[in-house]
Amino acid sequence: SKDSSGAESRYHHSASSSATTMTVTLTCFAGLHAVLLPGHGFVAPPVGRGVMHRPMMIIENDSQAGPLGWFKTMFSKAGDSVEMTVLNHPRKTMSILKSRTGTSYLPEETVKRAEQGTKFEKIKLAKETTTIFTDIYDYAAKIRSGEMDWTDVEDADINTRFKWLGMLHRAKRAPGSFMMRLRVINGIVTAEQMRFYADSVEPFGPDQGVIDITTRQNIQLRGLTVDAAADVIDGLHALNQTCIQTGFDNIRNMVGNPLAGIDENEMVDTRPFCNILNDLVTLDEATGQRGNPVYCNLPRKFNICVSGNRDDYAHTHINDIGFVPTPHATTGEMGFNVVFGGYMSIKRVAESIPGDVWIPAELGAVRALSEATLRIFRDEGDRSDRQKARLMWVIERYGMEAFREKLLAEPAPEGTRVEHAQPTPTSAYERRELLGVHAQPDGRYRVGIHVPAGRLSTTEANQIADLSERYSGGEIRLTVEQNAMLPNVDEAKLSALLSEPALSGNSRMSVEPGHIVGHTVSCTGSQFCGLAMIETKASAERIATKLDTLITVPRPLRIHWTGCPNSCGQVQVADIGLMGGPAKKLDEESGKMKAVPGVSIFVGGKVGEHAFLALEPYKTKVPMADDDLLPELVAIAKEHFGAVDK
Repeated sequence: SKDSSGAESRYHHSASSSATTMTVTLTCFAGLHAVLLPGHGFVAPPVGRGVMHRPMMIIENDSQAGPLGWFKTMFSKAGDSVEMTVLNHPRKTMSILKSRTGTSYLPEETVKRAEQGTKFEKIKLAKETTTIFTDIYDYAAKIRSGEMDWTDVEDADINTRFKWLGMLHRAKRAPGSFMMRLRVINGIVTAEQMRFYADSVEPFGPDQGVIDITTRQNIQLRGLTVDAAADVIDGLHALNQTCIQTGFDNIRNMVGNPLAGIDENEMVDTRPFCNILNDLVTLDEATGQRGNPVYCNLPRKFNICVSGNRDDYAHTHINDIGFVPTPHATTGEMGFNVVFGGYMSIKRVAESIPGDVWIPAELGAVRALSEATLRIFRDEGDRSDRQKARLMWVIERYGMEAFREKLLAEPAPEGTRVEHAQPTPTSAYERRELLGVHAQPDGRYRVGIHVPAGRLSTTEANQIADLSERYSGGEIRLTVEQNAMLPNVDEAKLSALLSEPALSGNSRMSVEPGHIVGHTVSCTGSQFCGLAMIETKASAERIATKLDTLITVPRPLRIHWTGCPNSCGQVQVADIGLMGGPAKKLDEESGKMKAVPGVSIFVGGKVGEHAFLALEPYKTKVPMADDDLLPELVAIAKEHFGAVDK
């Protein structure tokens, strides 16, 4: 490439390849001003890092951050060489147009309702959502070539249909920037995938290019642009992951037991169930590619989880379908009681209700029941009022008994053994801790790592990847509390792991964060979300740290933050929930009450076997300033959770 003065920069590479990677030697021949990273995506090993995956991009600046900064570090003078590994993955992994549209699966009556429905129903009818799976490559190519800018993309595509790619435009906070929501099946990530996340967002700087662990054991990548996202999609598919159909009116990430396969109290291994459900909703059987038109025109989003033990780490009570492991009372055969209709939204929060359904813990049975439920929801869900377009409203229209009859009369469950719900265990049981060091049944250990507010920098993501390769076979697990876990750690390596700089000293991440700091959960907040009324992540970290200096609590104190009534931070399940909203505070200068950021406080939510949603706020319009909020939290913790002063 050439810089503004016309000086030329060149690189040379020689390579030997395998099926999935190439070893490449790069040699710098002249001063480096810009770097074109080829289509396979570079994988480079800076000092202290393992393998680094980069999608194709062009960098033309003097910043020391991102790919160019890395190259400048490695190539200090002409003639310098470095050996790299390249992820040699295919391009345009969704190149085949769908043989059927999502709308074609809807009955005529449903299409008519959609035609009279909300503006989003009309958007879905005006242009088929499945077209975005291939359109993204055309948009990316034209933006790279200069034929168009992201602002030239049709508004309905960039702000609505892109969500079928998992791309959510940050139109209010960072126009032209996107959050990409992935699918992390059962919350399990490899070191290679974690590094790919870091390298995908790193070019967008430390403020925008960050990684969030979500309350669905999932990953969200922040800061991406349209042209970069197209290559990230292909890179994910090469690493056996996808981001397809994860936003808006789609079925979200499949949540399972973070202890699956290493759980001394395991009733069901949730991993294969989450995997088959993921393929059910995202895999096009006609093409073998991701993007399943069968579920590309739902009335609203839909959540499914599979619980594997009595701890119910998956939170079945707030999912549209929750599979609750339950042995058959007569035979002892393991199966699932199924609950339906749980959800949270701006207008209503509803706990799931028992469906009086028990099925054996078999992949076919779980798939069949899910397929039947989704068919009813897709075709009969509300298309005129998005606040009523959730499964619970369909169930209430029928009544649970009639809904059960309707469900079992569907074609999908034909041949599946379905019985009435079985009694759940009644013996005493204490929900277990996921943070810290805990023995596994096989003599090895699981080590839970606290990730404050679920937010990871690229450096921290790479640190977790490095730790997993050294101590847990390259495997990382995520929890709905927005934390991480390293499974299968040998006892002989525990001391070395706990002494790692990434988990000790001044590191944000830790293994023993305490009862307050370690159990704080937060939504995205106003930094990136246009709906949020308050900034949440930094506030959650700061308040938890300060509260921990003031009081001691006898058990984990779960504090959840959400920026608005949509409750993505799930404040109703928390011991103490903080929901963004209006507040007023006396302005000492003017002597008048002025509007300030505030919260409504919810108290007493429960998770686990005896889950409970705190639906009404304990107190409203509390200013967020530390001197206003901290005394309120201290008082609540003392009155309700046994806190004492330090």
